[in-house]
Amino acid sequence: MLNAKTLATKTFATKTFATKTLAATLLLMMASLGPAVAQAPPGGPPSSGPVEVGVVTMSPQSIPRSTELPGRVVALSTAEIRPQVDGIVRRIAFTEGGKVKAGDILYELDDARFKAAYNAAAASLKKAEASADGARITFDRQTKLAATNAVSTQTLDDARSTMLQAEADVESAKAALEAAQINLDYTRIASPIDGMIGLSTVSVGSLVTANQTTALATVRQVDPIHVDLVDSSANLLRIRDEVDAGRLGRTNEDPPKVTLTLENGKPYASTGTMSLADIVVSETTGTFSLRATFPNAARVLMPGMFVRATVDLGNVQNAFLVPQRAVTRNEASEAVAFFVSADGRAEQRVLTTSGSSGNSWIVTAGVKEGDRLIVDGFQKISAGAAVNPVAASMGDDGVVQQAAPSTALPVATREVSE
Repeated sequence: MLNAKTLATKTFATKTFATKTLAATLLLMMASLGPAVAQAPPGGPPSSGPVEVGVVTMSPQSIPRSTELPGRVVALSTAEIRPQVDGIVRRIAFTEGGKVKAGDILYELDDARFKAAYNAAAASLKKAEASADGARITFDRQTKLAATNAVSTQTLDDARSTMLQAEADVESAKAALEAAQINLDYTRIASPIDGMIGLSTVSVGSLVTANQTTALATVRQVDPIHVDLVDSSANLLRIRDEVDAGRLGRTNEDPPKVTLTLENGKPYASTGTMSLADIVVSETTGTFSLRATFPNAARVLMPGMFVRATVDLGNVQNAFLVPQRAVTRNEASEAVAFFVSADGRAEQRVLTTSGSSGNSWIVTAGVKEGDRLIVDGFQKISAGAAVNPVAASMGDDGVVQQAAPSTALPVATREVSE
């Protein structure tokens, strides 16, 4: 058995070995940290210094102001082709999907009975005209006889009445002939507008009626073409206030320019103009309709297509572009950002924004020329904190592209006794 002296000696050796092992481990860790640890001052951790932040210097500029709205493409005009008389389709005179002009014949109906009706009306007119001529001759004769008292006044009045009735019959026959001509003309169905014609819903030999609800075909005018947009009434009032205040450099009489982004993400080549705004706001959604007009010679825009429209509202003068990444919201939902004060401390300010441009807010108040905006490192500071500003640059994607690297804080060391 081990005596007490031997046991104490072994315990001391174990503690000494553990101490040496811990010291060796700490020395290895210090060596891996490099010269930063080697240069650390003894006696505990250093006091905290200014936080390094990336900043950009603000300068005013004229900033294009625009708003993006959803829209649907709408034909400039649409004509549904329907028959106005009953008949059998005898000929289809157009190519489906092709261009037609106003007055081009699209359909021809069987016109045999309409020609017969026209001929009957023409004959009735001739008969009425003959009767009117006879009545007029009789009246003239009775007038001469009445001048010599050869006939009574009653006979003269009867002759006049017969003549007037015959003339009325002529006018009625003319109207019947005109109606027959109209019905005969309706057997040749023409396009009322220029445009592109769609599919035909009937074929040769089909029976069509004057009261049918289904259109034979539809003609749409697509060059130029409309794009219907939707915006909120609140946004309309805000834009009008900016225009009236002269902040956008334009008047309400100047029609804004409009550009389109297609469903595939590509921009539409031609620029359009705002043509009208609806005078009614929806009671359910609080929105109103706008309409822009675009040239469409290549027929890229098709009715029913969904697009995104960017409406050019003008230029905001003496405004600042503040990166969105540097802006947060306070408890009152106001836009706030950190700036470097004259004494090198972080200063939080409330900003007044007027829309956005790319990845930046358009700020009209809360910033002045020469201010240093903190765009990187603001997550590590609070208002009043001491900061060390380092110049940074922003990319088009809103990401800080260049900034001086942060200085690593020294790690404290201490002696380990064996």
